[in-house]
This record gives sequence, C-alpha cells and structure tokens, in this order.
Amino acid sequence: MRHKYIGFAYISPWLIGFFGLTLFPFFASLYYSFTDYSMIDAARFIGLDNYEKLFTDDNKFVQSLKVTWTYVLFSVPLKMILALMIAMLLNVKMRGIYFYRTVYYLPSIFGGSVAVAVLWKFLFMRNGLVNEALAKLSIGPVDWLGSPHLALYTIGLLPVWEFGSAMVLFLAALKNIPKDLYESAKVDGASKAKSFFYVTLPFLTPIILFNLIMSIINSFQQFTPALVITNGGPLQSTYLYGLMLYDNAFQFFKMGYASAQSWVLFIMITALAFAIFRSSRYWVHYEDGGR
Repeated sequence: MRHKYIGFAYISPWLIGFFGLTLFPFFASLYYSFTDYSMIDAARFIGLDNYEKLFTDDNKFVQSLKVTWTYVLFSVPLKMILALMIAMLLNVKMRGIYFYRTVYYLPSIFGGSVAVAVLWKFLFMRNGLVNEALAKLSIGPVDWLGSPHLALYTIGLLPVWEFGSAMVLFLAALKNIPKDLYESAKVDGASKAKSFFYVTLPFLTPIILFNLIMSIINSFQQFTPALVITNGGPLQSTYLYGLMLYDNAFQFFKMGYASAQSWVLFIMITALAFAIFRSSRYWVHYEDGGR
C-alpha cells in the first residue's frame, strides 16, 4: 500500500489537472448549455432554448460555420501535402540533415501563439513585407487582410506554416518503409511516381489518418489568428466558430449560450472524426493486414 500511495502522489498533479481542469469543466459546460448563465447571476435552467436560438435565430452561427468549414477545407489539405513534401525532402542522408530537420520543425514549437499571429499580421499588412517583396516585381499592393475574398485564406496559411509535427510523423513512417520494396518496384520497371503511389503512399496511410484527424480537430478549434489578425473582419469573412464562441462567453457574458455552442462544435467534430474512422477501412493499410 505504501508503494501505491507513493505512485498516486507522483501522478496526483495530473489527476488534479484532469479532474479539475478537464473532466469537471466538460460536464459543467453540458449543464450550463441548458441554462441562462452569465457568471454574475445564478444559472437558470431554460431547457433547449439555447440550442433552439442557435439553430433558428442566430445569423452569426450560420456565417461562422461557413467560414470555419472553408478554413478547414483550405488549411488542412495544404498542411498535409506540405508536411509530406518536406518529410520526403528531409528523408535523405547528408551532412547537417539533423540541423535542417530542426529548422523545419521550429514553427511548430511556437505554434499558434499570439506573437506568431502578430508577426503574420505585419507580414501581410498593406505596407507589410509581402507587399514590399511584390513591389520589387512590379506587382501592386494586395489587400491581403482587408479584402473579404482574401482575408480568410491569408490567415488560413498560418496553420499550414506550422507543419512540423505532421512532418516528423511522416518522416518516421518513411524511414520504416522497407528499402527492398523500392528495389523490387524498380526491377519491375516502376517509375518514381508509381513507386510513390503504390509503395510509399500505402505505407503512410496510418500516419495520414492520424495527422488528418489531429489537423481537423485543431483547425475547427482555431481562434487566435481570427482574433489577433483580423478580429473576425472584414465583413465577418474570418469570423471563425471559436471567435464567435469567445465573443458570446467573454464579451457578452452569455456563458450558457456559449456552452451550447461548444457542445455543438464538439458533436460536429466527433461526428466528422467518426466518419473518417469509418471510411479508413477502405483506404488505410497496415503492415499486418489489419484495418
């Protein structure tokens, strides 16, 4: 029993964090989603009114869903493709390769921080470095952040730039592909393109599945770029779901309504992840033949 108590003492910080900062808020938000709660007054149970208002009487909800889905469909595929391309480029033996791998991973260390978002804003301002570089090519200034047609795609490039974590996983998977398979494909007359599609890609499908799920979850929860860079503008063209949730919770103090929004987001992400897992039996391949 003494050893058990010592073990519990060591994991107690994690247990406190899990129950106090994860599990309890998780179920508390479910309860508050059925209440009218503002953090100032006591919560008042109102049933499904928050959900009814969300789906029938909130134009911002529909707009934020459109913006968020566009953001996810734009940023996730680009991030996956770029991470795989860089991983294949770094999957070589050369002097200083570990340095280059570290450099390419650095953006993921900073992550979606406020500092990086501010840097992104300065890069793409009307008089920012990107437009200054374009001016050298005699290209007029582009209103990257002020145009409703470009702003969302501009901030959507930020998570693409943070491809390091996905790249590391792709790189580890590439190193586990048996070299004799490439030699056999070469003997059979397969080109490099066919070797990629028939040898490399099938071995990478488990990692593609993992990176796809994690990237989708992170993209749906994005909040910092929309707040710091554009504050949801112009004309709500970058009004991501996370920003709408933040506004209702901490700008208007509609905690019950924001809790309902968070549960709608949770259900939407869960349903999408489940659908991807269900479809994986048709395109994910494992070495032992399992699916």
